[in-house]
Formats: sequence, structure tokens, C-alpha cells
Amino acid sequence: MLVLSRKPNESIIIGDNVEIKVVEVRGEQVKLGITAPRDIPVHRKEIYDSIHKQNQNAVQKKHTNLEKLSSIFKKKKDPSK
Repeated sequence: MLVLSRKPNESIIIGDNVEIKVVEVRGEQVKLGITAPRDIPVHRKEIYDSIHKQNQNAVQKKHTNLEKLSSIFKKKKDPSK
């Protein structure tokens, strides 16, 4: 982990297009401003972890039996049934 010291209104640059600027320091709280292209998602860590967990849970859920689902659609298409 790289640890840097910055004062208010000082920045760090990540790559060529992400800037993180110290906006304000008040007690133990630091406010950061982040400038990044729209195609780069920026989330607080706890939000990122929640999204990642929800995505993993969605992949692991049991899915409906495809054969059963297919037979339901076939019945709806066949007017004699």
C-alpha cells in the first residue's frame, strides 16, 4: 500500500485520468473530491462490497428448471392445449 500525505487542496493523480483531491480536513474526517471519467465506477468501499455480495448471491440462486419453463411456453403457443 502506498501512503501519501496531502494537505487541503492538494491532489494525487492515478493513471492519466483520475484525480483525488483533499477538499477539507476536519478533526478525524477527511473530505475527498474525485474526478474520473464516467466509465470508471467510483464507490465507497462498503457500497462496493455490498454490490459485489449481491452479484455473487444472484449468480448462486437456484434457477427454474428450463425444461419445465419451455413446456409452459409451448403450451401457450399451441391453441389446442
